[in-house]
Amino acid sequence: MSHNSFGHLFRVTTWGESHGPAIGCVVDGCPPLIPLTESDIQGFMDLRKPGQSRFTTQRREADEVKILSGVMVDEDGIQKTTGTPISLMVENTDQRSKDYSKIKDRYRPGHADFTYDAKYGIRDYRGGGRSSARETAMRVAAGAVARKVVQGVSIRGALVQVGPHRIDRGNWDWDEIGRNPFFSPDPQAAALWADYLDGVRKAGSSVGAVIEVVAEGVPAGWGAPVYGKLDTDLAAAMMSINAVKGVEIGNGFEAASLTGEDNADEIRLDNAGRPRFLSNNAGGVLGGISSGDPVVVRFAVKPTSSILTERKSITRQGEEVDVKTTGRHDPCVGIRAVPVGEAMMACVLADHFLRHRGQVGS
Repeated sequence: MSHNSFGHLFRVTTWGESHGPAIGCVVDGCPPLIPLTESDIQGFMDLRKPGQSRFTTQRREADEVKILSGVMVDEDGIQKTTGTPISLMVENTDQRSKDYSKIKDRYRPGHADFTYDAKYGIRDYRGGGRSSARETAMRVAAGAVARKVVQGVSIRGALVQVGPHRIDRGNWDWDEIGRNPFFSPDPQAAALWADYLDGVRKAGSSVGAVIEVVAEGVPAGWGAPVYGKLDTDLAAAMMSINAVKGVEIGNGFEAASLTGEDNADEIRLDNAGRPRFLSNNAGGVLGGISSGDPVVVRFAVKPTSSILTERKSITRQGEEVDVKTTGRHDPCVGIRAVPVGEAMMACVLADHFLRHRGQVGS
């Protein structure tokens, strides 16, 4: 199986399966002499790990990350990157493969079970193997390293829709995100989602969600036409996250309903004589190059395919059957996708920062 890597100058390769002994990643291209310890990474891992509320899978994983290579302690006792590949690993400690034994030969509708088998002739029924969202834990680890590369850039994500229920943007408060289990910037939406997801969870069903990721402090000039566009790489990165079915930058699909007058981000000069955009419909990217405004990306996550309601399917042997999936699953996988989206934003920005530096000098 190829295509387990992404990025160019800042390049990440992930490895491991959901129910294997461990998962990990290799980060190649990180500049040397950047302070980096496990604690710099662990805080972000803790945001994504399962079992933290009744609204996520009850699989219990500590997700304790280990740095295996690419760092050394200097004469002042500070651990720093060496510029060589950084290998990170997390041990799997709470696999329950037997939960999947009943669907060993049955394809879950809406899942990658069928397509993986069609392509490779191998299907890892134990939680989906490489197709499992468990793989995204190592994206978060790599994203923590990427944040160290682009210090000065603030990257924050929020859940803005669960099922049909959207936040009220008039209530947006970044500080609220840490006060509820949904990464919601709107406390009223968080309260509504709690009741809504309780019903979804008890029914053994699932729903989708929309996540918004905002990067502030990105200077004008990152990205390159025609095939190295910043928004192209951001869209590809977000689309590569498990269960993502749609991505938009700035106004995205809403731009189709606007006039040229409404959509135009007009420009004036600030008090220091620097360009200042009066709006940010473009989401901080024009012509594939950052404008200096916040970079805004949203992505839609489909409902988890592992549900208790029987759905029509077939077996590997070609028999028609009904399938329901027992075990521990997220009623809304979009909740834990927030730190994953942040991580992918960080990795893309780190890659483009290094590319930009290589073109124009430091």
